Amino acid sequence: MTVEKGEIVTLMGPSGCGKSTLLDAIAGHLSAEFNYSGSITLDNEKLDALPAHKRQVGILFQDDLLFPHLTVWENFAFALPNCVKGADRKTQAMIALKHISLTKLADSFPDQISGGQRARIALTRMLLAKPKVALLDEPYSKLDKDLRVQFRNWVVEQLQQANIPTLMVTHDEDDIPHGSRCLNWPWETNHA
Repeated sequence: MTVEKGEIVTLMGPSGCGKSTLLDAIAGHLSAEFNYSGSITLDNEKLDALPAHKRQVGILFQDDLLFPHLTVWENFAFALPNCVKGADRKTQAMIALKHISLTKLADSFPDQISGGQRARIALTRMLLAKPKVALLDEPYSKLDKDLRVQFRNWVVEQLQQANIPTLMVTHDEDDIPHGSRCLNWPWETNHA
């Protein structure tokens, strides 16, 4: 499977079929007890032997995983590359908040904001880390139907602007972005 820059590929399959395990393998989080065949490459570089922190993979889960003890701007600052130092971290965080029209939430903690706001903050935080690829694991599953459609369209727009390859896994056909490629998983159905 190949995913081009700026492309969003959706991997569809029932719950428990291994979609999230595939994302774990790409991100370098796969437990040593699992084995896989084939190789994972990004920009012609083999990722298989690289530790997770060197893979430059951004992940957005169904849970936002914001740090509850950090304010929104501090959550953003945490994600910034190490080359951004000192006061520039807050400046960059505030610019990102302005970009998503949430500057008023800068000093709020995650438990003080809505689920939709947390979802937007989680995606933006992931993109602030400047990943070379984005992995989305059921990113809309905890949102109500109306918010889901609105958030999905916003996510697609943000990922296309970032121009990075994106692999999303879901079991819900409504999550597939319009005009994107969709693959069914697993490709083989060998069940023990």
